[in-house]
Amino acid sequence: MATGTSTTRAPRLFAALEWNRGGAEGRAERRRVRRGRFMAANDEPVAVFLIGIRVNRWRSVRGWLPVFLAMPGMIKELRADQDSGFLGYRMLLGPSFGEATVIQYWRKAGDIRAYAAESARRHRPAQSAYWRRYFASNGAVGIWHEMYSVRAGAYHGLYGDMPPMGVGALFGLEPAVPGEKGGYQPSTEPIFAAQVTEDRPPSKT
Repeated sequence: MATGTSTTRAPRLFAALEWNRGGAEGRAERRRVRRGRFMAANDEPVAVFLIGIRVNRWRSVRGWLPVFLAMPGMIKELRADQDSGFLGYRMLLGPSFGEATVIQYWRKAGDIRAYAAESARRHRPAQSAYWRRYFASNGAVGIWHEMYSVRAGAYHGLYGDMPPMGVGALFGLEPAVPGEKGGYQPSTEPIFAAQVTEDRPPSKT
């Protein structure tokens, strides 16, 4: 039963390659292109967790399939838990065939560690199962991860004619103009301010 459930969750993860807890609006609104130049609000800390998989030998299905099927269950578990600290994710395929990376956004690094260590959650049993299979699989699948903990104000996101994504989708967008000392800064210029909520440039007078 558990395997069947995991098997059905995996295609769903690939069908929905991104998700975030950043707002109540529908998918169509989240994907709407914002005309203009914007920057992500950065007054909240964030932890970014990258986790990836690489299939090294496709014939060793027993080596890589359980690893592949474990991630959708963890994502579903985290999405359902408002208090987990999990804010969103985005999946990237490639650059080589058989490689995939999930970019996860968390409230803080401590939330990531707490989830990974809790035996009642899906990660700990999946990790234990992976290491039990590790030597038997003889390198059939590779995994990797990186974690970055970033304080408020120490990250930057810029978007031009794009829907909100990454930290911009999580924390909101502000109109942006070039800064006096390089980079960009928030702006209240009418042409940009109007485009925060409008999907078209203001009419010329």
